[in-house]
Amino acid sequence: MRKFNLIKALLAVVSLSTAGTLQAADLQDADAIVERANLVSYYAGDDGRSEARMLIKDAQGREQKRQFTILRRDRSEGGEQDFLVVFSRPADVRNTVFLVSKKPGNDDDRWLYLPGLDLVKRISAGDKRTSFVGSHYFYEDVSGRGTEEDSHVLLETNATHYVIENTPVDASSVEFSKYIAWINKDTFLPEKIEYQDDNGALYRRVEVLASADVQGHITVTKSRVSDLRSGGQTTLEFRFQKYDLGMEQAVFSERSLRKPPREWLKR
Repeated sequence: MRKFNLIKALLAVVSLSTAGTLQAADLQDADAIVERANLVSYYAGDDGRSEARMLIKDAQGREQKRQFTILRRDRSEGGEQDFLVVFSRPADVRNTVFLVSKKPGNDDDRWLYLPGLDLVKRISAGDKRTSFVGSHYFYEDVSGRGTEEDSHVLLETNATHYVIENTPVDASSVEFSKYIAWINKDTFLPEKIEYQDDNGALYRRVEVLASADVQGHITVTKSRVSDLRSGGQTTLEFRFQKYDLGMEQAVFSERSLRKPPREWLKR
């Protein structure tokens, strides 16, 4: 009986050891890696709030600054979302508001409110990869790119990152031929993305410069986009990030373009 119990114990140890090895094994499915990275990047908690400071530099070193608050609410995990971005500084962009109704698999609804003109402007699908308020970020960078818009191939797995090649399904809808993403194996946070043009030349880079654990969610606290053609770049620093605040859907209505929800914009 003792011998039998010893054998059972040894088998249990081997079984646990094997399970741990399998759990720690590298993933092989590029689509699964990208889906998980998308959740980490854009779906932390049920909703979220962050203040952002933006520094725009051109090739001559001239600087512009922007400050705004981002509100976000998920309608479903990995699915539809709403974003509201309200600018507070400088004076020439104060009260400018950007609203997104994100619809994976379909064109997002995007609006921009320009207070100086008291004008609500609809942003077409073709404009989502244009400059976000004069920065090197695109409108699409703010709310994310649908994972179904690209095909994904795992190029390499090293000690720290999954390296994924992403090719647009509709090449005519974007200005890049493909982009390479370095996704952290431990956190699944994309830490670097490099875009290539039709000639295979690298022309744009997005980098995470700092991140932190916020309420159990790995969160970007500083990032940068570099235009490798012009030499310009934009840096974003995020502060006072919070999740699961309980924001209602009404916060993200078109009414909030002209009358932003001040109670949710305060810290």
